[in-house]
Amino acid sequence: MIVYDLNCQSGHQFEGWFNKAGDYQAQLDGGLLACPVCGSTDVRKLPTASHVATHHGREDKDGAAGNNAVPAAIGLEALRAIHRYVDEHFDDVGDRFPEEARKIHYGEADARNIRGLATPAEARELREEGVQVHSLPPKPLDKEKLN
Repeated sequence: MIVYDLNCQSGHQFEGWFNKAGDYQAQLDGGLLACPVCGSTDVRKLPTASHVATHHGREDKDGAAGNNAVPAAIGLEALRAIHRYVDEHFDDVGDRFPEEARKIHYGEADARNIRGLATPAEARELREEGVQVHSLPPKPLDKEKLN
């Protein structure tokens, strides 16, 4: 799995997860990449943290301590936005996900966006068959709903 940092023309930043490097360009060219916040398909890759020089914890020219870290709240809000988008735009097929994904892939059911549950082994089998399957991290906990 390859993870790219992406942003849209409106400046929203998010991650894109791809099975292989060529998938990013193929999805971009096919108009399949969209911002989970605003839906814009004008998306581009950003330099990743491993390739960006930071001055984390050091002082800059003016003597101010530098901190280029992205606040965790921004990452959590992006993850919440992705989950909201998927919840609103994908049909929930529950534990029938592997079966439904195969039906769509083989033309036995109408093409549509679906979400649901699959074991790691089922997801691997689907990928081996050429079915595009992507896993999301779990929804962030809502601290206000915790005891």
